Amino acid sequence: MLLSREHLELRDGLRHFLESTSPMTEVRRLMESPLGYAPHVWTRMARELGLQGLAIPENYGGLGFGPTEQVVVGEELGRSLLCSPYFSSAVLAACALLSADDEAMRAELLPKIADGTKIVTLAVPEDDGDWRAGHARTRAARAVAGFVLTGRKSYVPDGHVADILLVTAHADGGYSLFAVDADAPGLARRAYPAIDPTRRQVAVELQDAPARLVGEIGAAAEVIDHALWRALPALAAEQVGGAQRCLDMSVEYAKLRHQFGRPIGNFQAISHKCADMRIEVESARRTAYYAALSAAKDPDGLPLTASLAKICCSEVFCQVAAETIQIHGATGFTGGHEAHLYYRRAKWAEMLLGPPSSYQEIAAAHLTGPDRFPSW
Repeated sequence: MLLSREHLELRDGLRHFLESTSPMTEVRRLMESPLGYAPHVWTRMARELGLQGLAIPENYGGLGFGPTEQVVVGEELGRSLLCSPYFSSAVLAACALLSADDEAMRAELLPKIADGTKIVTLAVPEDDGDWRAGHARTRAARAVAGFVLTGRKSYVPDGHVADILLVTAHADGGYSLFAVDADAPGLARRAYPAIDPTRRQVAVELQDAPARLVGEIGAAAEVIDHALWRALPALAAEQVGGAQRCLDMSVEYAKLRHQFGRPIGNFQAISHKCADMRIEVESARRTAYYAALSAAKDPDGLPLTASLAKICCSEVFCQVAAETIQIHGATGFTGGHEAHLYYRRAKWAEMLLGPPSSYQEIAAAHLTGPDRFPSW
């Protein structure tokens, strides 16, 4: 997919911003910090670049751009391993709110997401990590004012810093979506040991925690499905950005590292490996951008294209990150090398929003010609 001049300017400007605000030294510092991200950088992202509101409609305080712009941004964020709740709040939660039939909630929360004053995340999976509808054991009961939720959510992305959590639960009337304030009584959060230290996940315990209904009772399955399809191209683009950075590191090292008086890039074992990586990265990039194009112009085809993007980009990022470690040899195998951080990001992203095997089933069902896509 050819990018327009405006897209290239967006990419170059964001890359310059990230090179100054998210070098590897800063990534490592934030990995060890309590918050896991830099609030001042988060504020600059909103005020100077408008990133959090990039794909939020203008009437809700956003810039009103579409999926293509979002994948351009996602690729740069993945390339720099930016430590921030951007995907959780500006992509995943925003997509859920835009998918829900709740104008009041959209008007309340989307402008705050867009200006960076509120961080919102989506809490769907439980202990089994399943994002599919109907697997939730969390329950909602009516109260004097709204609802109260009781249950447990697991693997909530950036849940430790979220101001508001969008939580799925079963209520009388069906599987529904609720907004819960992070400081609500009866809500407790516990951090997991993270496979990817640049991205945090938490478990959320709910015991009669007050909540507000988002959309209609029984509508959460459709809302979550729609939100995931819209969010997947952005996630795939992050994976492409990470894979591209791994490829760049490998090529650079192959030029500098000498063995037997020659750069190791002159040896076929290394040069062919780098060439294969280049082909894989370009293939993944085209898959991610095609999914974004489908989101913008062919919503009916989005479940297939988004599934293919998730499958392809997950595989490519994991494989290229592993090959990068191999190419760097003994240096690459040390835990302090940045290649390890990209590999850990690859494994985290592979499982986020569901494993590739789930999407293989959906893609296969579509390609065999069902009347409708299988529900999660």
